Amino acid sequence: MPRPTGNRMLKAARLASGFGSQEGLAAALTAAADELGLRGVSIGPRQVRRWESADPPWPQPHHQQILTHVLGLRMDELGFVAPWSEGEPPPDRRRPAPPRRPTAAGSRQRPTHPSSVASDYVAVTVAHRRLYWSVDPAHLLASVQEQVGLGALLLRETDGTVRDRIAGALAESALLAGRIEFFDLRRPDAAAETFTCALQFAGEADDQLLGAAILAHAAFVPGWAGDREGATERLAAARAYARRGSAPAFMRAWIDAVEAECACRCGDANAALGLISRAEAELAADDDQQPVPDWMNWFTPVRLAAFKGNTELAAGQVKRARVTLSAVLDTLPATDVKQRSVVLGDLAAVAVAAGDVEEACRLAEAALGELSRTWYATGMDRVRDVRRSLRQWQDQACVRSLDDRLYGWATTLNAISLR
Repeated sequence: MPRPTGNRMLKAARLASGFGSQEGLAAALTAAADELGLRGVSIGPRQVRRWESADPPWPQPHHQQILTHVLGLRMDELGFVAPWSEGEPPPDRRRPAPPRRPTAAGSRQRPTHPSSVASDYVAVTVAHRRLYWSVDPAHLLASVQEQVGLGALLLRETDGTVRDRIAGALAESALLAGRIEFFDLRRPDAAAETFTCALQFAGEADDQLLGAAILAHAAFVPGWAGDREGATERLAAARAYARRGSAPAFMRAWIDAVEAECACRCGDANAALGLISRAEAELAADDDQQPVPDWMNWFTPVRLAAFKGNTELAAGQVKRARVTLSAVLDTLPATDVKQRSVVLGDLAAVAVAAGDVEEACRLAEAALGELSRTWYATGMDRVRDVRRSLRQWQDQACVRSLDDRLYGWATTLNAISLR
């Protein structure tokens, strides 16, 4: 079943008004209540989360007044459906819409920005791109979300080339936020909403390749949930965008790899292996070495090989998987902590399949060592899968040692705080 995606319209309006977090909007709504003379009205992040859920309740009249005042849109434009069919009277459409609240910049007049604002904004986005590989994901996400909120505000206050550059960087920042939510923190519903916002921003930039990247990432959400049809639909759209943008072979190969992983998650390992072979052929035939966008820093030939090793394991090709994954681990730099945790987890699963319990535990503990450096929910999922496969040997000393590491304070707190 497809996952609910929440109230995308309200979230998009929140971001476009410069509020990168639900907490920020809640604070602004509470402050606006005082401005409107609604004394004692307080709106917390929990209420905003309910409004941004897949089935948002119809707000109370005073909440409607505040929402439209702050966000400058009608209730239907904020994704709310009036329950008139349940006997409530329709709204008085003769009543004029409330005046729009000043933007987060605090002025009713459009600010004037120097042309350097685009370069400054892009520089922060690029910094976040690099920080992703080493900074705690929960902390980085908060910063990236604020960057998205700022970019959405600047988009309304600029034009021309400056606006185009900001729109591209804004789309990249939103894509990064979605990646963190999905891969690092395992929040698929939030990621699906964020990818939708990212696609809207890529449209503002008219960047076909960025649109293709966002759509392919969006395919992971249904793909990992076993909804192959949903993943296939998004990947077809990604390929259409890639064709229009004359995507390099490198990007086409990555889209094949994404489809391979989704197929594998949906139980079709043989189809996945065929897609990986096609991706390898794409890279081998790339004689022109077309330039790859700077923001596409999540894919390399080594990562394609990691995809392949995981798929070989799923297909029951244990010996091939060991050879492939061992070569990947030898090639990955020590700084690529997140990918190393995943590969070590896959190698531990290979050891379990081969009946080597001690080696499986050793590799799983090595994966936990990487996770202690930088948290990555996808890597932790691999370790948990290995531990579940070791139940029949749970009284062995090596498994108990793994449990001591797996259920230590830091690991346990990380795991439960991000769910």
